[in-house]
Amino acid sequence: MDNFHNNNVIGSTNMIMNRELGFSHPSSLTRRFYASEVIVKNLNLYARLDGHEGCVNAVEFNSTGDILVSGSDDRQVMFWSWESKTKLLVYPSGHSDNIFQTKIMPFSDDSRIVTSAGDGQVRLGILQEDGRVNTTMLGKHDGSVYKLAVEPGSPHIFYSCGEDGFIQHFDLRSSSATKLFCCFSNKKQPPRKIGLNSIVIDSRIPYYFAVGGSDEYAHVYDIRKCHAKDSDKPVNTFCPRHLIESNNVHITGLAYSKSSELLVSYNDELVYLFEKNVGFDSSPPSATSEDLKNLQETQVYSGHRNAQTVKGVNFFGPNDEYVLSGSDCGHIFIWKKKDAKLVRLMVGDQNVVNQLETHPHIPFLATCGLEKNVKIWAPLGNDTPPLPSNVKEITEANRQGREDRSRVTLTPDVIMHVLRLQRRQTLAYIERRHNRADIVSDDEDAEGYLLGLSDGDATSEEDSSGNSRDCNIS
Repeated sequence: MDNFHNNNVIGSTNMIMNRELGFSHPSSLTRRFYASEVIVKNLNLYARLDGHEGCVNAVEFNSTGDILVSGSDDRQVMFWSWESKTKLLVYPSGHSDNIFQTKIMPFSDDSRIVTSAGDGQVRLGILQEDGRVNTTMLGKHDGSVYKLAVEPGSPHIFYSCGEDGFIQHFDLRSSSATKLFCCFSNKKQPPRKIGLNSIVIDSRIPYYFAVGGSDEYAHVYDIRKCHAKDSDKPVNTFCPRHLIESNNVHITGLAYSKSSELLVSYNDELVYLFEKNVGFDSSPPSATSEDLKNLQETQVYSGHRNAQTVKGVNFFGPNDEYVLSGSDCGHIFIWKKKDAKLVRLMVGDQNVVNQLETHPHIPFLATCGLEKNVKIWAPLGNDTPPLPSNVKEITEANRQGREDRSRVTLTPDVIMHVLRLQRRQTLAYIERRHNRADIVSDDEDAEGYLLGLSDGDATSEEDSSGNSRDCNIS
């Protein structure tokens, strides 16, 4: 961190003087520092946490921020002291397929961890005083479970969503899960289940939660109404105007800001930010043409590519001043939330970056993807430019890929099948590269491969032989 402070001592002097003179609260200095664009532009690799034997699909900090938990295709859950770059604990989750989510329950002394996976199971791990971890299955979906949502501040209650379209409620004081309802599409005819990829609770209004999956709409529900007769009726629905009635996109990631804005990431489309009250109060098919015309334009974040995996999306900064996304090109994209300006682009994986989690108190970031490690990013400050010289080539290649694929109209089932094929091809290509030579460093080979410029051609469908369980496959 010394380089960072040396490089930015002049910019911080006035804030420090104001604090010492009593003109500002100590916490305001931290928050302003954290929100500074200088901080974001100086984010660089702080640590690479190696230990998993498969793609890492889930990362999360505990409430104090000193411990990180991760889950992987190897079905292991690992605890890390990320600051010292050491592994604290590893245990077998009990899952029979790839882990997609790991959550530490609040106010549990970091001893209760809930996980979900490709086997449809939702499981609980309880850390014993002697260091052993006992695991048990809490519930099950028919299909993969990519995301869990913990009720803010609750040590007991959380929710899951699955590819079967169901939302389930869990209370750790009870021995069984409760199926709340099944989500159906807003299409008039015929109604069909929505395979769900993401669920998130609004921390500002904690009885609201949003889900997204195999259609173009983000649906918001009121937890208080989940046992009512019309519990499956959303209280709000969000979708960019040009994607309404679209058949070839679906949602992979959702995030709520501290001011109840909803961030939505679409498969092979873009990332959109919706204000709290700009959705449909009713289902879109019943909305009038006047309703559609009055829809506000949403903020759009572009440049990345989200086609091969179920990617998350997130905010960064004390007041969510920035938007984060991974990309199929292996880069981490950071935009200013207000004007969608791209302010940082860095290589986060030799293949694909999937998930990004922010530290709860300081401007640090954890990411994971198809590589078998977790990366920690911090404002270290060096000579690396915030945007690489080939930024235009990277974003143009991603844009061209989206446009080429958008010319084909696919049903949701076909989209999911194509995703599986794409990921198998990617994995087969990675394995062949690793078999030919030692694994190259990020700096040596990553950008060439990501732009299609490195040795070797992309895998053809005829010779791909990857196992669908070897990576984060939807």
